Amino acid sequence: MFAASGARVVLAVRDEGRGREAAAAMSGTVEVRRLDLADLASVRAFADGVTEPVDILVNNAGIMMPPMTRTADGFESQIGVNHLGHFALTNLLLPRVRGRVVTISSNAHRVGSIDFGDLNWERRPYRAMAAYARSKLANLLFTSELQRRLTEVGSPVLATAAHPGLAATSLLRNNGQRRVLDRALRAVTDLVTQSVEDGALPTLYAAVADVPGGAYAGPSGFLEGRGAPKLVGRSARARDTELARRLWAVSEELTGVTFPRRRLEGVPRTEAEA
Repeated sequence: MFAASGARVVLAVRDEGRGREAAAAMSGTVEVRRLDLADLASVRAFADGVTEPVDILVNNAGIMMPPMTRTADGFESQIGVNHLGHFALTNLLLPRVRGRVVTISSNAHRVGSIDFGDLNWERRPYRAMAAYARSKLANLLFTSELQRRLTEVGSPVLATAAHPGLAATSLLRNNGQRRVLDRALRAVTDLVTQSVEDGALPTLYAAVADVPGGAYAGPSGFLEGRGAPKLVGRSARARDTELARRLWAVSEELTGVTFPRRRLEGVPRTEAEA
């Protein structure tokens, strides 16, 4: 939708072949670059290759309820890809961002919790849904703390978040790894989900609508499953400012990437881009 409206779009993808296929189906100016959020070395390499200003950064990569796996850096895969990879990418690119950072969460955040004693599921038996919900809660905590920091340094950049409701994307499938669950999900998909295009509307809303920093967009229909986008609420945990600050500190420690305060504080946007 961005490309069709005249924007230059960079697709950051793990599989460049599939990325080129997606780009070929899009109108407008679309470029494909490799990025693996499950590998911080790849995140750094991608960020180093971005030399132009970024108007809108959309953190929409995600994995949902896979079997227990770990990233190249040893993180549980869902917190590693869905949160820590985006955390590192955003902070590395932030001096070049001049508009918004949009991060995709989920209604699953409402049942999520952050266990700092076992963030990467090294002590307790792994529970895929709980790990997913944790990562989606982390997305909203990240957004609120990022906005607080941007406001603190006087940056015009806004941090917003969105969730697609129930959209008929490949995220609802599990590539045959759990065939019974996969068949059940497919059976109800057409009944309760909205199209991929409609599922993208909250992201577009969070990216371009007149909304405040920290805003969270989602569908307006029943249980926020489908419908036109609007601003929606979030759980009490997702509004916990101390939890957000603590998660930020832990994320900096785990990734080795920090908020680029000195490059943003009191620096005119034209200089920050240099």
